[in-house]
Amino acid sequence: MDKPIIPYGRQHIDQNDIDAVINTLTSDFLTQGPKVSEFEKKFAEYVGSKYAVAVSNATAGLHIAVMALGLKPGERVITTPITFAASANCVRYCDGEVWFADIDANTYTLSLESTKRLIESKPKGFFKGIIPVDFAGLPVDLEEFRNLANEHNLWIIEDACHAPGGYFTDTKGVKQMCGNGKYADIGIFSFHPVKHIACGEGGMVTTNNEALYNKLSKLRTHGITKDNMEENHGGWYYEMQELGYNYRLTDIQSALGITQLSKNDEGVLKRNEIANRYKEAFRDKIKYQSLPDQTYNAHHLFVIEVVDRKKLYDYLRTHNIFAQIHYIPVHTLPYYKEIGYGDANLRNSENYYSKCISLPMYPTLLEEEQTYVVDRILEFLEEHTK
Repeated sequence: MDKPIIPYGRQHIDQNDIDAVINTLTSDFLTQGPKVSEFEKKFAEYVGSKYAVAVSNATAGLHIAVMALGLKPGERVITTPITFAASANCVRYCDGEVWFADIDANTYTLSLESTKRLIESKPKGFFKGIIPVDFAGLPVDLEEFRNLANEHNLWIIEDACHAPGGYFTDTKGVKQMCGNGKYADIGIFSFHPVKHIACGEGGMVTTNNEALYNKLSKLRTHGITKDNMEENHGGWYYEMQELGYNYRLTDIQSALGITQLSKNDEGVLKRNEIANRYKEAFRDKIKYQSLPDQTYNAHHLFVIEVVDRKKLYDYLRTHNIFAQIHYIPVHTLPYYKEIGYGDANLRNSENYYSKCISLPMYPTLLEEEQTYVVDRILEFLEEHTK
């Protein structure tokens, strides 16, 4: 009998999701209709932000976020090298410069100390912003980053694509949900199928700033608006006030997003149960991402570090376990090496990449499947440590 295939991530679509999409398909709107605004409202309520703007994908969201914050050609933004390339590419789309600070060796998120050192090594005003990433679902302590940003007059975009439902607790004892806009100017989320909320594709941009919200809304829709127009010749009239993009989400995707969002708390709870079983099995045997006190990891990923990573990766595939690597450090990718980032001193990031492997992590992962994964890993380690 063939062994079942166990991927690192998998979407879960149930009958409620299917019914929501069918109902939208038989309605009057398929694209920019009432489901988009309903999804935006419910998502803003979920994360605790004032505003949310639905977009075609998180990369589009990052792009218009950088644009809305007014980044000009040649201006510099700091981010982490351990992320998907889009976290850095959004700066390049605006002809800005990306500078990488190192990660913390235990949380795998952008290091506050490394970021501070980088900022303080340059003249005042050298940098314009910071893009921290809630890597694998672990929230960055944005209160600390906000204090640093305020000191140097920087904006913050929180890349929360891995972390809907995650939170950290600030110094006042308040739970700060990822993307709520309390400490970051803008938050970004992804609805790619392997993420928590699957819309096929899609993303959401959150903020508490009304001016940024209005700017994001225009940039998402060709730079066109019917609000605050200089003239109005009739109900058909609109103005294109700046050069924007067609980064809109459809009603079909939004209907799916609404039902997916309603299950996210349950899904994140399940992800944490899976993570805790991994931790129990690997404690004192294998290194995994640390969890700061009073922080709730939304666990898009569960990452471990092993010395013989490539051998383990291949070994697991022979057993139909399709683990993945997240991520190749952005500064080592050919595009970034060609523009001078290849020699960056990012020791923690490169050490992490040499050992990291993401294990199966999704709410429908069966306990017996997880046990099978754990057994194969421990079996591999025993064979390779003799």
